[in-house]
Amino acid sequence: MAEKIAFLGLGNLGAPIAQRLINSGFEVTVWNRTISKAEPLAQLGAKVAENAIDAIEPGGIVFSVLADDNAVETTFSDALLQKLGSNGLHISMSTISPDCSRKLTETHNKYGASYVAAPIFARPDAVLSGMGNIVVSGEAGARERAKPLVQNFVKGVFDFGDDPGAANVIKLCGNFMIAASLEMMAEAFTLAEKSGIPRQSIYEMLTSTLFAAPIFQNYGKMVAQHTYEPVLFGLPLGLKDINLTLQASAKVNAPMPLADLVKNRFVSALAKDRAGMDWVALAKGASDDAGL
Repeated sequence: MAEKIAFLGLGNLGAPIAQRLINSGFEVTVWNRTISKAEPLAQLGAKVAENAIDAIEPGGIVFSVLADDNAVETTFSDALLQKLGSNGLHISMSTISPDCSRKLTETHNKYGASYVAAPIFARPDAVLSGMGNIVVSGEAGARERAKPLVQNFVKGVFDFGDDPGAANVIKLCGNFMIAASLEMMAEAFTLAEKSGIPRQSIYEMLTSTLFAAPIFQNYGKMVAQHTYEPVLFGLPLGLKDINLTLQASAKVNAPMPLADLVKNRFVSALAKDRAGMDWVALAKGASDDAGL
């Protein structure tokens, strides 16, 4: 008999993850604030719940991919956790603050449920092809229960131990490094362009030699070609993540001056009405500064 899963949050990442779980043979009940986003999954066989609590099975498994700390804390109310109850498992894939995960662990434990932080590194196309990577942290038994489930839609699973906030720290570090790489490539490609060298030429040379890695090859192509749509991860979400990174760094007295620079790029982009662009559009800041 197929294992039942509740899936809450069907954004650009949530929808393809839920699709992979359906395709893997799980019986999935989905919920999203905008109900129309559930329709494609319903056509694949998912049940659609009218509210988050209705999606939950007592003692069952629930995945969530929600926007921010407030969305997760609001959705996982006392009423929902009471229904999830003893032996229930929440696998939280949202990019949230480490402290939020620690707080959620306490509230879950109050009702006998377990919480695992499991943020994912992948864009939607990588999820559908099973090429993403995931980091997990939380109570040992819960982590072991979660790992075979997430292996249905990722390539690699990396365990960061008992502290439920640890996986969120890793996710914030990774997103910061991507954003910093976007800035680095933007500045380098702009220098080349101002020197009469096509952006595509420097991109092709560097990403086939010194920087032959997926982040540089995939995001670098977008920076080189000024490709900021379709929006798979929006600029406002990028700013949210860099703010969380700076909050986490301040808490442990770890200065991150480059993160401050990247934050200002996001703020500047939003001030220029670029909220409807992918977060790669922070790279336009270097072009703006160079008069291009």
